[in-house]
Amino acid sequence: MRLLVTGGAGFIGSEFVRLTLREHPEDSVVVLDKLTYAGNERNLDSVRNDPRFRFVRGDIADAGMVSRLATDCDVIVNFAAESHVDRSLEAPGQFIQTDVYGTYVLLEAARSAKHKRFLQVSTDEVYGDVATGRSAETDPLSPRSPYSASKAGGEMLIWAYRSSYGFPAIITRGSNTYGHNQYPEKIIPLFITNAIDNQPLPIYGDGSAVRDYIFVEDHCRGIDTALRKGAVGENYNIGFGGETSGVAVADTILAAFGKPDSLKLHVQDRLGHDRRYAVDTAKLRSLGWAPRHDFTQGMELTVRWYVENQAWWRPLKSGEFWDFYQRNYKPLPAATV
Repeated sequence: MRLLVTGGAGFIGSEFVRLTLREHPEDSVVVLDKLTYAGNERNLDSVRNDPRFRFVRGDIADAGMVSRLATDCDVIVNFAAESHVDRSLEAPGQFIQTDVYGTYVLLEAARSAKHKRFLQVSTDEVYGDVATGRSAETDPLSPRSPYSASKAGGEMLIWAYRSSYGFPAIITRGSNTYGHNQYPEKIIPLFITNAIDNQPLPIYGDGSAVRDYIFVEDHCRGIDTALRKGAVGENYNIGFGGETSGVAVADTILAAFGKPDSLKLHVQDRLGHDRRYAVDTAKLRSLGWAPRHDFTQGMELTVRWYVENQAWWRPLKSGEFWDFYQRNYKPLPAATV
């Protein structure tokens, strides 16, 4: 395959690029990335000298650029997205521009170039809050944040292109992902880096909201499986199959460092905070995929990486990062916890 990987300098996208070049020696990869605050060219240092790799800085909403790149590729794998719920609450328009309009630009380019496959990396958050059971790929979408709504909007475009043009698209819906090279505003790298510096770990509300955390390598292997073995026109959930609360995440990290519980700080809850996500992954597992890391194993690897790579994350926790942090984490009165 000749892959165009959009958003390939981001956390999950860069892991997918590294995995592709490592495990598929006949493939080549072009990365297109806008390098917003969460995109980082350093994530691609290990493949920069690979003759099968090329990096292009640009926006997926730039139709001319996307069209030119698409003509030299067979497949687009779209990781490019504004992806943080908290930021979507502050600036929803940016999410619509990238996640919906940007997806449209990619679809048009791939259709014009007669690509063999198109894979859209989506999120389990499109299902909305899941009080009981596990979301199956056939369940209705019920997004509850501007972020998840923009991702659902991108999916709707793809469904329309499938029906209208017979467009060869596959969609994956991944659960909350963690691991190395993740921008430190997300809960796990934020808690790890704060714990290293003896700073409070801000827990939304009472900390009982649960997520199904999947290690980044396992998520990318799931995407790779769906791309190469999945059926065109299908959607595939990717998750570990466990449930971990915000408090449990904090407890795990504090225990790893031998830090006191007093570092846990309950803060005002996120607007419209979904209490639970959970996905049924039987469909993808039937293709031979299964996660290789449980939460304990994945967290050990992740904690070690942030301890050993402080030169990577410390420059990111400055300026704009702290402005955003102060706006979003406001302590709760102790009596409400």
